[in-house]
Amino acid sequence: MTSAHLLHALLLGILSITASGEDPWWKIIPEETRLLFSVTLFLVNLFVLIAVLYLAGLVVVGRKRALLSDAFIISILGTVLSTLFFMFIPYRLIALVLAIIVWLLLIKRLYETGWFGAVAVGLLMIIIFLAVTVLLALIFGILSYVIELIFPYMILIF
Repeated sequence: MTSAHLLHALLLGILSITASGEDPWWKIIPEETRLLFSVTLFLVNLFVLIAVLYLAGLVVVGRKRALLSDAFIISILGTVLSTLFFMFIPYRLIALVLAIIVWLLLIKRLYETGWFGAVAVGLLMIIIFLAVTVLLALIFGILSYVIELIFPYMILIF
């Protein structure tokens, strides 16, 4: 299966969930615990991002320049600035480009590397994050649910 087929199947699955008319996942969470859920989700994502960024930095720029404190600062600033861009810039494509530039600038500055090193850290970070996400999905059994949603559409593609 090529990546184009996988992307097509994923998009069909997402569209089918959206078109089914069910409530969004946010409505599943009781209203009185939504703030707690949001804070917990932010903190878990932040710690996973710090670990992934630190590992990617170790591989690309080495142990001397990739510090855990730098990964923490990059994660906090990158997350906050990206969120602000998406909140206040009405054009999503411009906000996305600005967010990517900010992440690369933070990596370049704090890991003391060039543009190619920053891009390499960013790409490796994405690959490690996806691997961790798939691993966690396998551990928690969520991947089987996603495959069940997408599998009927994969038959239509082939």
